[in-house]
Amino acid sequence: MINIVLFGPPGSGKGTQAEKLIRKYGLTHFSTGEILRQEMAQKSELGIKAQAYIDCGELVPDEDVISMVVRNLDKQKNSNGFIFDGFPRTREQARFLRHELTDRNMRINLMITLNVEHEELVNRLLKRGKNSGRSDDEMKIIEKRIEIYQKQAEPIVEFYKDMHKYVPIEGKGGIEDIFMRICEAVDATI
Repeated sequence: MINIVLFGPPGSGKGTQAEKLIRKYGLTHFSTGEILRQEMAQKSELGIKAQAYIDCGELVPDEDVISMVVRNLDKQKNSNGFIFDGFPRTREQARFLRHELTDRNMRINLMITLNVEHEELVNRLLKRGKNSGRSDDEMKIIEKRIEIYQKQAEPIVEFYKDMHKYVPIEGKGGIEDIFMRICEAVDATI
């Protein structure tokens, strides 16, 4: 079993690389955003509570995110492993994840970040915005999203560096070249 925390700023290609990793290694994509949307669509107790926070423009509290994670980890007992996407977002969530995985005889094998220069990220996102019409790919919003990512990622990177699990990957170049670099890192931990 292999468990990967995958981070990357908007425009880094994280989604594309996550899909490729899922196919190659038979992993389960564990996206807290996706799980949260499912909970809200099902109108579960947690979903209703989360919707109220979101409607007020607030983040869903750690304890509620943690409850979601535990329930979904237990639903996927036969998985070959997980790609954690959008989780953990705080040091507290990272400590919690380590504890919950340890209780299940699992661990994070590595935390991968896709590193792309700021100018390249902006160019990619502006291009994506033109091609897809995404409203969140406009210059002012792009800069804010990159800034938020950097603030959120820094303490998580430090947490996994301290555990010797952090692996930075150069996120510039062709999709297959980047994927090859990621696979080399993953294969070195299996």
